[in-house]
Amino acid sequence: MPDTTVGDLLDQLSACDRDAVVQLALNPDFPMAHRAGPVTAAHDEKDRPVLLLTEPDEDEAEQFGPLLPAVAVALTWHAPTEAPPRRRRGTRPSGGQ
Repeated sequence: MPDTTVGDLLDQLSACDRDAVVQLALNPDFPMAHRAGPVTAAHDEKDRPVLLLTEPDEDEAEQFGPLLPAVAVALTWHAPTEAPPRRRRGTRPSGGQ
């Protein structure tokens, strides 16, 4: 997968509602939504500029709960699933009647 650049991110964000809350989707095996923290600029080991989207410190960190199944599917973290068909329950004959 190619690296996502700040330009790529800005292009994607420009189509979003400016009032939408930003959350982090983490852990593909057990996807959860977390509060997004500060954005930090740095340089990697090859001195390339990088932008880090972080989690907040412990006092402000919050896990909102499981990621919506549709989001996990859209991220290709989980395959689409459907609930099994419901079978109609029959009535059992009672033994004493």
